[in-house]
Amino acid sequence: MRGMPEADTQSPGPALPADDVVVEALRCGDEDMFAALLTAWSPGMLQVARAYVADEHAAEDVVQDAWVGVLRGIDKFEARSALRTWVYRIVINRAKTRGVNDARTVPMTSLTAAKEDFGPAVDPGGPRAGSRGADDPLAPPRTPVAWPSPEGEILALEVHQHIERALGSLPARQRIVITLRDMQGYSSDEVCALLEITAANQRVLLHRARTSLRGTLDRYLTAQSGKEPTR
Repeated sequence: MRGMPEADTQSPGPALPADDVVVEALRCGDEDMFAALLTAWSPGMLQVARAYVADEHAAEDVVQDAWVGVLRGIDKFEARSALRTWVYRIVINRAKTRGVNDARTVPMTSLTAAKEDFGPAVDPGGPRAGSRGADDPLAPPRTPVAWPSPEGEILALEVHQHIERALGSLPARQRIVITLRDMQGYSSDEVCALLEITAANQRVLLHRARTSLRGTLDRYLTAQSGKEPTR
């Protein structure tokens, strides 16, 4: 299973059948259905796993292990949640365990607030809290941004790499919430159900993560603006 499908942000591909159809197919050993799930969900699962583990290789191991867990546990799936939510919980549990074993994250027996998740910031209950907008450093710009020159392309790559590093430096709770909300597109309610946290806690974690990323990105771009152009 090594070599997970890469995310395709341009074409979402064919829609999967209803959960009950997918579950029945998996229980019957339908390889085509399993392949469709791998293609549709593995890229997102990798992003979630990376919120807990140290590198891409470890994330791939986590996702492979999670898929094994899905196949072994599908007969016990009781449809108390959406199938994708159930699958993602398996990923998160395995990623947490791997992260702790790799000494990258602290144990997270619950997602209650921790000191590292709270710092000075504006009111997280404000009108933009928990929504994607001007306060979201990962939100697309209101107008397309062109990178017309080789220097611009290099800057775009550097910005992307800087954001990746900034994400990796966030506390684990903040990192997983912003990954699910702003990279995976989960709603607030879905994140709360998936991580078993309150709506208020989710808003605070998301706000802190966005504030931190926006601050580091602003500082980086400010520093870049003072450099001499590349010749």
